Amino acid sequence: MSSMLFGMSSLLVTYLILGGYSGISRAKGSRHLTLNDGHFDFLHAGDQMQVKLVLNIPGFLPFPYIIVKEVLKRHDGQSWSFEESVIPGFDGHAELIFRTPSLERGRYYFLDTECVSEDIFGIMEHKGVIHAPGQLRVMPRTVFIPYWQMFDRNSRKGGPQTALSSSRRETTQINGVRDYVYGDRLTRIHWNATAKTGTWKSKEFEHESVPKTMLILDATAAHYKTTEQFELAISTVASLLEYGKRERIGIGLCTIGNQLKVFLPSENILERQKMQHHLVDVHADGVGKLLPKLESATRLFPQGSYFVLVSPTSGLLIMDLIRFATTHGMTPSHLHILSSGGKPTKDWITVLRARGIKGYAVSTLQELPSAIGGEFV
Repeated sequence: MSSMLFGMSSLLVTYLILGGYSGISRAKGSRHLTLNDGHFDFLHAGDQMQVKLVLNIPGFLPFPYIIVKEVLKRHDGQSWSFEESVIPGFDGHAELIFRTPSLERGRYYFLDTECVSEDIFGIMEHKGVIHAPGQLRVMPRTVFIPYWQMFDRNSRKGGPQTALSSSRRETTQINGVRDYVYGDRLTRIHWNATAKTGTWKSKEFEHESVPKTMLILDATAAHYKTTEQFELAISTVASLLEYGKRERIGIGLCTIGNQLKVFLPSENILERQKMQHHLVDVHADGVGKLLPKLESATRLFPQGSYFVLVSPTSGLLIMDLIRFATTHGMTPSHLHILSSGGKPTKDWITVLRARGIKGYAVSTLQELPSAIGGEFV
């Protein structure tokens, strides 16, 4: 009897020792991120990421299940957690696949993965932490803009200042062939290239010269009523940058927040990427007046350029900035960002028009194409 008890206790001690030196505490893993089951270069706000977590658990002891806890953290401190159980194979291999919720603009990273399980007898609880890094950047939402009225010299709605400006009109000289873009007219389809490649192609025409453009983003905290209103301002700027990229217009960016950041107008792909990545990180954290900050960077603004102010404010504050732009040889315009459900600002737009200044007002991103491409709001 004593030998039996000794044998059983010896087996139990051996089992506990093996459990302490093998298993989840030494588990390793890797993480794979995909978008719609494919690789991606970048994400836009609203996208959902598919995550595949591969676990490898060394040792001799089988586990009936493993509870996996994942935490995805945003740069502003917000976090999203996911918890699920998986059943590993006899070789200690397990895979967990899940989708994140719709992600908003920002930088995200995964914390260390926590794993918890019990042995097959339920005697011990085993815990482990797996370091499987994963980071991603989510770009702002954008909307396709087929036409921007500001670059049309024949527009009579912008006042006398715009009548003197040159435009981005296309010449009749074909410069090459490019991929078809939604909104291209039927007359510019390159039928021979389309037939040869099997994909839609459009004619690329040379453009007349056009003034450089500076987008000025107001990132002052007190000027925005809600986070959604600031995100609308960010998305507006991002959409205008995409328009400039497609139309080969030299567009620069200036954000006025806690710090002043200026990107000079450029058609260079790398410079445009810097602007887009900057929009991922920018916050409405500015304090104080806008004009002194702009005056400190006067030498960075090209003379003769378009000065496009994206801001939720109106009145004397904006008129000071417009005078600044005019004084330094730039053509100002104001893109007024309203809060969701905000009232139209016809009086303010009328004031701008009376002074020969273009003005637009948007309360949703979907309104942007018609606002800057059609009638004044």
